[in-house]
Amino acid sequence: MVERRKHPTTRGFDDSMAGKRAECDGGGQLPGMKFGVRHEFAGVLTGDYIDHGDPPWRWFLMRDLYLKPDGWAQDEVWCESQMVWLVEE
Repeated sequence: MVERRKHPTTRGFDDSMAGKRAECDGGGQLPGMKFGVRHEFAGVLTGDYIDHGDPPWRWFLMRDLYLKPDGWAQDEVWCESQMVWLVEE
């Protein structure tokens, strides 16, 4: 039996990111396939984040999406921090 280790998870809030318009790339699996594809998102960062693992891997929550892939039912997405680009207003 393989032992599964739970990676540490930390939730937090970053005031400097809250309310910023941003774009991010995310991945998703195609139904019925083993492979994922890149999706583009644009919306407003909430400032909420989750750090996973050691070393930490940060993800920011984006809501009020005004760009999302066809069929994306949610109005929010978690974006990996290195794939987030702030948009000038």
